[in-house]
Amino acid sequence: MTSSTIQFDDFVKVDLRVGTIVEVADFPEARNPAYQLIIDFGELGIKKSSAQITTLYKKEDLLNRQIVAVVNFPRKQIASFMSECLILGAVDGKDVILLKPEIKVKNGSTVL
Repeated sequence: MTSSTIQFDDFVKVDLRVGTIVEVADFPEARNPAYQLIIDFGELGIKKSSAQITTLYKKEDLLNRQIVAVVNFPRKQIASFMSECLILGAVDGKDVILLKPEIKVKNGSTVL
């Protein structure tokens, strides 16, 4: 996949924030193996997301983990679940490796 050049004004439209996963549940209704995540984004509140990260992460390893997510996408219905943000990760083959801050930061912190 090739990427095209964007303007800085396009980039700043994407609201990237740090949040902490506070709940993790199996998502058997999803087409591909996934978890349902509840994420605390501080002043932005709590948001839900579905993530296909079951091959590398156990539920207990995700709890209280900080992640980076796009929080200003429209909500998306995934089976019986309404996803409200998109968690970011690096794709390695079929595996997704979650992005996270190197040092714990305040939930809701902006990522530039």
